[in-house]
Amino acid sequence: VQTIDFNIHKLLAEWNATERDYDLSQGLHELFAAQVERTPNAIAITFAQQQLTYQELNSRANQLRNYLQTLGVKPETLVGVCMERSLEMVICLLGILKAGGAYVPIDPEFPEERIAYMLEDSQVKVLLIQEKLLNQIPPHQAQTIYVDREWEKISTQPNTNPHSNIQPDNLAYVIYTSGSTGKPKGAMNTHKGICNRLLWMQETYQLNSTDTVLQKTPFSFDVSVWEFIWTLITGARLVIAKPGGHKDSDYLIDLITQEQITTLHFVPSMLQAFLQNRHVEKCSSLRSLVCSGEALPVDLQNRFNQRLACELHNLYGPTE
Repeated sequence: VQTIDFNIHKLLAEWNATERDYDLSQGLHELFAAQVERTPNAIAITFAQQQLTYQELNSRANQLRNYLQTLGVKPETLVGVCMERSLEMVICLLGILKAGGAYVPIDPEFPEERIAYMLEDSQVKVLLIQEKLLNQIPPHQAQTIYVDREWEKISTQPNTNPHSNIQPDNLAYVIYTSGSTGKPKGAMNTHKGICNRLLWMQETYQLNSTDTVLQKTPFSFDVSVWEFIWTLITGARLVIAKPGGHKDSDYLIDLITQEQITTLHFVPSMLQAFLQNRHVEKCSSLRSLVCSGEALPVDLQNRFNQRLACELHNLYGPTE
């Protein structure tokens, strides 16, 4: 009996003693602003032939923040974002967080019925969208802002860092589940919750200014949160894959090689497909590959170790 009690104690107490005492008093956007102060002229994001420094990205996010606040966005306000991957997508996510709101990502590739349900269920006050996606959005009650078309007006707003009135327990985002067991449900995460996850990742994996992270996960999945934010609070460079590019292994290999990507994520089934490409060995810049979202089979780990020389990490998503 004592042996059983000892083993149970070891399993439940000793092995589970993973608490960390992180400073969770700042919001995601404040951690980003602090990084801007450290490396204002470093390249923050790259998309196709476009790029922005940390200072330029921060300035545009501040302008959007001030514009959103004129529309009534404040802490706990839900703001929808329906966009293809782009520089504008990142600006919008940061601008919403700076305004105090929580972003609700809506993938334009979703069926119209699902988009309609998400807009109705979340009751977003404002919807940020690209003009070309106009016909993909069903009727809704939110105020619609075509960010690309209206940027000239948005850019007249001040671009300085605002005073933040965000509390750690305020919402940062609401990401809808797939609805595989019924209707999609909005999974909410606070600044405190996701900051805890990101600070742990930084303590464990230590991104720095020499790293380049590939953002290829659709932003309707929570893995995208660390792709965006972890990168931008540590001084690394974020490379954004083209819309649909996450499905094309040839494109990904070319992008990884061209941009010297050091860190990226795959769900195991997509990693399996990626490793079947005969040019995988070209990806010699990779330092760390993260898997989550599905079970990681041993045979896939072995296949990975045969094809790539970087580290493989098996994680869980921020929602869990």
